[in-house]
Order: sequence, then structure tokens, then C-alpha cells
Amino acid sequence: MGRRYWNINLEDMMEAGVHFGHGTKKWNPRMAPYISAKRKGIHITNLTITACFLSEACDLVFDAASRGKTFLIVGTKNKAANLVASAAIRARCHYVNKKWLGGMLTNWSTTEKRLQKFRDLRAEQKMGKFNRLSKGDAAMLKRKLSIFQKYLGGIKYMTELPDIVILVDQQEEYMVLRECVILGIPTICFIDTNCDPDIADISIPANDDAIVSIQFIFTKLVSAICEGRSSYIAI
Repeated sequence: MGRRYWNINLEDMMEAGVHFGHGTKKWNPRMAPYISAKRKGIHITNLTITACFLSEACDLVFDAASRGKTFLIVGTKNKAANLVASAAIRARCHYVNKKWLGGMLTNWSTTEKRLQKFRDLRAEQKMGKFNRLSKGDAAMLKRKLSIFQKYLGGIKYMTELPDIVILVDQQEEYMVLRECVILGIPTICFIDTNCDPDIADISIPANDDAIVSIQFIFTKLVSAICEGRSSYIAI
């Protein structure tokens, strides 16, 4: 399952701007092996290396999906939020795209209680129980429900810790990465030139600020997960 299989093309990556890093002043020296040049004060990522890591990540998620494993995708910054939701929905993964509530994974029992409360409220609303309440009480529960929906909507069907976590932007999602490391959950992380490539299990050096770049990486990962899932069902 080499690069050809996942159709990871260097020209397509350049078109998507995957190679643009941060300004040279905002870099992490540990990223040196993944940087091929400096251009107009910006570091340029070596796309051949990116292609290798992306291919490896696709192999990993394909294999995991073909064994029925579960995924959580996390990306809470504005530019990534919609892409995270649509990628997760396409690949039938759990996701968090608004705000990471500290301890979501490390304090799983609390998260489970919140999810149960969320499910109960949704059921009550569906059964029309809110209509029997006073206007004030109904409004309060609806507010509660919309807060749950905002922060937990993407994980409402998650019944246990995920097998693999995919993160957009290491800096932004550092708390999540730490929780995964503590719990020993394998991680795939999009990393820009200001990140530490050694924390995640697979770090994909890429522009994590441009929508087109994030979308390019997601397209590959999602198709690998979907292919893996279809072979799992076939068995």
C-alpha cells in the first residue's frame, strides 16, 4: 500500500499549499529535518516526507477501520471546525470541533455522565415532554440541550474511549494530545513548522492553517477509513 495506492501526488499537494509553513521566526528547531527551504521569510515543508507520513497514516487508519476500530477527529479552530465535522460525518467518526472540555478522555466517567444526560434530554424533547413544562423550564432545558449539542454533538454516539485520535494543529489541541499520551491512545497529528514532531505517533508535516491544505489531508485519510470500513463489512 505505497503512495500510489493512496494517490498522494506532490503536484496536488503544492496546489493545495500543503508545503507552506510559518514564518522562519516562529519555528521549532525539531522540525528541521522536515523543512526543505526558506522562501520570503517562510519555511517550506519537504512534501516528499509529508507524502510518506500521510501514506503511513492512511495505511494505519485503513488497517484500523478494516478491524472495526473507532476514531475521534479533533480540530477546534475556526478554519478547521467545518472541515472536521464534514470529514468525520463522511467517515463515520466521532468528532469535537468547538471546544475541548479538559478531561474529556482522561476523565471518561464524567464525559459518560454528560453524554447520558444529553441523550436523556434529547429523548425527552423528542417525546414532547418539554411541551408540558412551563415556558421558563422548557427554555432552560432547550438552552442546556443546545450547549450539549455544541460541545458534545460530535461524540453523542461514543460509548468508550476511541482507538485512534486524529488532530488538526498540535499547538491548538495540545491538551488533547496530552490526554492521548497519558492514556496510550495512538495519535495522528497535522503539524506545522512550529510544532514538535516527536509527540504524536504519526506526525504529518503540513500547512495546518489553510483550508485547502487541511481538506487535502482529510480527503486522503477519509477515503482510507472508508475503504477500510467497507472491507470490514465485507468480512
